[in-house]
Amino acid sequence: MGLEFYDLSHPWGLGQPCWPYFEDVKIERLHTMARSGVLTQRITTVMHSGTHIDAPAHVVEGTPFMDEVPLPYFFGTGVVVSIPKGRWEVITAEDLERASPQIREGDIVIVNTGWHKHYGDNRQYYAYSPGFYKEAGEWFAKKKVKMIGTDTQALDHPLGTAIGPHGPGWPNGLLPQVNQEYERETGRKVIEDFPEWEPCHQAILQAGICGIENVGGDIDKVTGQRVTFAAFPWRWTNGDGCIVRLVAIVDKRGGYRIERGEG
Repeated sequence: MGLEFYDLSHPWGLGQPCWPYFEDVKIERLHTMARSGVLTQRITTVMHSGTHIDAPAHVVEGTPFMDEVPLPYFFGTGVVVSIPKGRWEVITAEDLERASPQIREGDIVIVNTGWHKHYGDNRQYYAYSPGFYKEAGEWFAKKKVKMIGTDTQALDHPLGTAIGPHGPGWPNGLLPQVNQEYERETGRKVIEDFPEWEPCHQAILQAGICGIENVGGDIDKVTGQRVTFAAFPWRWTNGDGCIVRLVAIVDKRGGYRIERGEG
């Protein structure tokens, strides 16, 4: 076809890295080839596992569930931008304004901070990552992008999630020693620097912009490029999110066309 496909999803399976308060993924073989001549497996998992997409209803009451988000939202033109960030750094609106290729209204936007290289069952990835916060979320909403994604643990900075002293993590955070470490290093309390709980989630999902977490795979191969994305979730009634295979598509010949649908 002349098309190039790049998988921007992390591998998924047994031993799957999990967010700090999620149960482990369980995969059972109900039938095996030796016993039954067929392989059948049962999976027990939260849908917010590995590379996955958040529906607006995941965080904002009265907004669309996964099956209610229109299909065009999961397909379209967009960019993969490089915004390198280190431990606990925040991605700002200025970072997004300066990103290349330029982020346009209607784009699907994937941000490569470099943190996908740490992906695994470790605190480096989950507790010390950089991330979006309120300013970035409001910038995305104002820009009217179609969808966003990040190669970090969540759509919000880890200290703006329940890892910090917010929501289910109140008052000390799910990882209290991490919060204490931040306070020792900065001389400030986490709640002073990150006073709101998941404000990027709130800003984008309230605006109907879905978000993909834990982007990885071939992300470096398409960073700095304008591409076509496909990331379709299950048609899950009242779904709050879904494991997804995020694919970037490039046509270097420029000759590919979608069929007209004629007989």
